[in-house]
Amino acid sequence: MELPKKFQWGYATAAFQIEGSNSSDGRGATVWDTFSHTSGKIKDGTNADIACDSYNRWAEDIKLMKSLGVTAYRFSISWARIIPLGGRADPVNQLGIQHYSQFIDALIENEITPFITLFHWDLPQALYNRYGGMLMTSEFVLDFTRYAEVCFREFGDRVKDWITFNEPLVVAQLAYGTGAFAPGHTSDRNISQIGDTAREPWRVLHSQILAHAHAATIYRSMAQGGRIGITFNADWAEPYSSIAEDVTAAARKLEFFVAVGADPIFGSGDYPESCKKQLGTRLPSFSEEEKTLVKGSADFLGINHYTTNYIRQDPNPPSDTDFMGNIIQTFTGPDGKDLGPGCGVSWVQVVPWGLRKILQWAHSRYHVPIHITENGLPYPSEALLSLPDVLNDQHRIDYHIEYLNAMKDAVVRDGVDVRSYFAWSLMDNWEWADGFKTRFGVTYVEKDEAGRVLKYWPKKSAGKIQEWFENNIE
Repeated sequence: MELPKKFQWGYATAAFQIEGSNSSDGRGATVWDTFSHTSGKIKDGTNADIACDSYNRWAEDIKLMKSLGVTAYRFSISWARIIPLGGRADPVNQLGIQHYSQFIDALIENEITPFITLFHWDLPQALYNRYGGMLMTSEFVLDFTRYAEVCFREFGDRVKDWITFNEPLVVAQLAYGTGAFAPGHTSDRNISQIGDTAREPWRVLHSQILAHAHAATIYRSMAQGGRIGITFNADWAEPYSSIAEDVTAAARKLEFFVAVGADPIFGSGDYPESCKKQLGTRLPSFSEEEKTLVKGSADFLGINHYTTNYIRQDPNPPSDTDFMGNIIQTFTGPDGKDLGPGCGVSWVQVVPWGLRKILQWAHSRYHVPIHITENGLPYPSEALLSLPDVLNDQHRIDYHIEYLNAMKDAVVRDGVDVRSYFAWSLMDNWEWADGFKTRFGVTYVEKDEAGRVLKYWPKKSAGKIQEWFENNIE
């Protein structure tokens, strides 16, 4: 009862959250550079100008991973390092190509398989200025496809595992719905003077799905012998009660949060009927030609999973700005008990069995290989602890071991085809709008008062995760 010998594991990161050096060696600006330097947008008032300094410390990053025994590393490329202005007619930055090429070579030399994510939310600012970025589907698709083709050409001889987009629905909702993420669009005029929460998130999702499909077509035409996929956030939706309305609401939540992106690619070639019914013309439609292009355009499904929620039917009709499927979401059940322990952030409770359930659901719905591309525990209070207490992160150990056991049950007992597991994250990074205080890393990053990185300190969880895989892979 072990995971197969070919199973790969490691850690995941994103370029903007760890690299720093945001104006070095020809890198262009991104929407997150602008957003993070706008007063009031980041909870702790920080920015990612230095972050974990991984652009300069990449050799140390690899040394760290090697010491932790990982077999694979999921990281993202900064589009603005490859094409600073982003567009299909804009010049390619050879220094950016050189940086990632030497990093990939060093990973392989250290027997660490590179998994590359092409887009992890850091849109080049020039494309946003030029035509609104993902809001103009036709332009965005062409520009992203060219960027992807450059990456395939430069790195595809060595990289065989590609992810086009990370959580396309999350960036659509938070960046163009609530305004919490860059570029901060929302209908709430107390937050932003720009945005249409009722329509823009669905246009942004649509643009990413079509861009993914076009990039996948290019990749497959190059015959490099690898695999291309896409990653969706996929937390489990547990019915609040056994009554039919709540059971249906939970199923609909999964359609609005996962299947709305995954069904066009892995399923029917179109959006779920529940989404089309509620959203109407606010949800863009695929032409018949586009349906053919999109359907089957990925070789694997990436799942980012963190928690589980109870879901029940909202007795009120949905508003135009509702993107949840007309449901009420909670952690507390009818008996007054929570699903699991909290961790200091409002959106996560520890519910390991939810990972097994979402894997079962995805396997039965799509019948494709699955990679767990993120799974981890945020713990803001670590920022208040002494170094010895930070490193003794038993809460994170418990989380990962319980979730890993749930994943293993899905594989060996349920027959789910899970190929890899990437914990989020390798190190305490710049956690988007939360800044540095919300920490997911298995490594503490010591810094001086100016924010310069001094030393990496692996936490106890890093060793325990390594030990678990040593004992549970053939």
